[in-house]
Amino acid sequence: MLEMCTRPLEMCFGGGGGEGDELLWHMDLKPYVSGDYSIAVVQANSSLEDQGQVFTSPSATYVGVYDGHGGPEASRFITQHLFPFLHKFASEHGGLSAEVIKKAFDATEEEFLHLVKRSWPGRPQIASVGSCCLVGAIANDVLYVANLGDSRAVLGRRVSPNGPNNQVVAERLSTDHNVAVEEVRKEVVALHPDDSHIVVYNHGVWRIKGIIQVSRSIGDMYLKKPEFIHQFGLPIPLKRPVMTAEPSILSRKLKPQDLFLIFASDGLWEQLSDQVACEIVLKSPRVGIARRLVRAAVQEAAKKREMRYDDIKRIEKGVRRHFHDDITVIVIYLDHPLSSSNGRFKEDDFIDCTSAPVDIFSLNADEADD
Repeated sequence: MLEMCTRPLEMCFGGGGGEGDELLWHMDLKPYVSGDYSIAVVQANSSLEDQGQVFTSPSATYVGVYDGHGGPEASRFITQHLFPFLHKFASEHGGLSAEVIKKAFDATEEEFLHLVKRSWPGRPQIASVGSCCLVGAIANDVLYVANLGDSRAVLGRRVSPNGPNNQVVAERLSTDHNVAVEEVRKEVVALHPDDSHIVVYNHGVWRIKGIIQVSRSIGDMYLKKPEFIHQFGLPIPLKRPVMTAEPSILSRKLKPQDLFLIFASDGLWEQLSDQVACEIVLKSPRVGIARRLVRAAVQEAAKKREMRYDDIKRIEKGVRRHFHDDITVIVIYLDHPLSSSNGRFKEDDFIDCTSAPVDIFSLNADEADD
């Protein structure tokens, strides 16, 4: 069932460039068993480091946003491996659970470690590649959210089951594992009581050992495993691993007042608050809603530089990273279960996987050539 998620990603996506921005890709709206979903990605880095995907079936829905750093290899690896592990362990354990999700994260980290060990002799830089990892899973009206790093899941809900339809409350469902957050800094410091420089503030940014802002990830083996910590020749010696791949996992029963979910990399949340993003979703048409959120974020980035969106979208990849990050947004509407779809779809219609392209610039350039 998950073969479509392990094929080359170019076989799996549907959508296109948008609004004259050759670095924007979007899939405007697609049905799934409990509603509709929308995806959009805008590329800022020379190589797209964000990846996003949605797998849907009658029994479960998986959502993934993977924000890479140091290169695209880790986020692309997660795209190929995490959902199959989720499906495998859920089948073996009789369904989804926090334990199943943790096992899938652990297995993905372990497989990436094997890749790093194989690649290390010819490509030592692979040890410094990592990715944040945000996953949502829905089965039997229970939502699970698991994350490493600072991508974020936000629920938009009514104030009460019978509350007005024109008001929405934003409820954050994930934990930002970023040392910019005071609680995270305290957590890291508590784990390293003998290292007074475990978290360093430099040029207005908090970083672990002055190197990285996120405290949890897939990959980043040079900050986790002794064989890479010592061989990588870091300017600051490490006494022990300073990052983990231990996900924060939340589960909650979906309620009638729950309207939609926004899963997005930190590129969105650097520009828009949780509440503003939810209000945009509530007040806008469904078709193209993820693209609308991406555009709102880029407009905010442009405004900070006293520019217009049209100015930003003319900037080439790589240079554009100075204005905003790669941004991935997935919006999942929570409204009609399979039983109320009035025969519009067969059950097989809901078995599907949509993944964003590996590189948007290359994709759109190829389409232009065609």
